[in-house]
Amino acid sequence: MKKVRAAAFASGTGSNFQAIMEAEGLPIEVVLLVCDKPGAGVLEKAERFGVNASVFEPKSYESKSAYEQELIAELNGAGVEWIFLAGYMRIVGPDLLGAFEGRIINIHPSLLPAFPGKDAIGQAYQAGVDTTGVTVHFIDEGIDTGPIIAQEPVAVFPGDTEQQVKERIQQVEHRLYPQVIRQLLKETTYEDKTK
Repeated sequence: MKKVRAAAFASGTGSNFQAIMEAEGLPIEVVLLVCDKPGAGVLEKAERFGVNASVFEPKSYESKSAYEQELIAELNGAGVEWIFLAGYMRIVGPDLLGAFEGRIINIHPSLLPAFPGKDAIGQAYQAGVDTTGVTVHFIDEGIDTGPIIAQEPVAVFPGDTEQQVKERIQQVEHRLYPQVIRQLLKETTYEDKTK
């Protein structure tokens, strides 16, 4: 079976990137890692997995559009067909959305629409909820507002620390994201999924 050429976008340590790379039987070949933070831990992981990494610093561009146009050129040059956001801490703009419409997936550490945006785990912990979770969704122009593909709840127990909640969420993320990628690309075409 021909594998889909994919890019992963990450800003931090890259634990979800690592989960994708270590998952067995995924119908993708990650040909590029895009990172917006020089020195991010994910860059070492990319090197370890033999994935080409490109670092783009948004503040060095005159506009978001200029930044994304360079990203698109890099992605097209690598023949990328799908993008998987794995802890990428930037809002995707209209240029990139237009170029990869319906083919950008994100994983978010809450049960959306609850706790969108930054520090979702901290938001949920501060709110005192007894259940949070993980959402995999398509990206649109909003902040964590795109169509939901899959969700899984994660319990928050009395006496939990925020770190314990985070670890429980990450365990689910690292299992759910590869599972969703596998199902999404094996069972459906892009046209079917976005109708």
